[in-house]
Amino acid sequence: QVQLVESGGGLVQAGGSLTLSCAASGRTLTGLTMGWFRQGPGKEREFVAALRWSDSNTYYADSVKGRFTVSRDDAKNTVFLQMNSLKPEDTAVYYCGATPQLLAGLKQYLYWGQGTQVTVSS
Repeated sequence: QVQLVESGGGLVQAGGSLTLSCAASGRTLTGLTMGWFRQGPGKEREFVAALRWSDSNTYYADSVKGRFTVSRDDAKNTVFLQMNSLKPEDTAVYYCGATPQLLAGLKQYLYWGQGTQVTVSS
């Protein structure tokens, strides 16, 4: 079992930056992939970025490449999502998820945080 808690959401102007945090507890993250998803108003949940804990390999949706960066603090069991050059289209509830590495490619995430709201004003 993994418990996840997101933080860092808020209101930011277009072009600004925001960093989200996801703190994990309950077990070590060895063998897991940590992912970020988002769901905008009236939209389906979509994949944003992920980090494979074992080697810190990262993966990004095309829509955020070059703007968002996912990273980790191993000592704190925390993953971050640094968001730069934010656009109004980035407005969404952002969720942190965790899943075994072998399920990550299928987007089958087993554990989820509560979500944090990010609002980008034009």
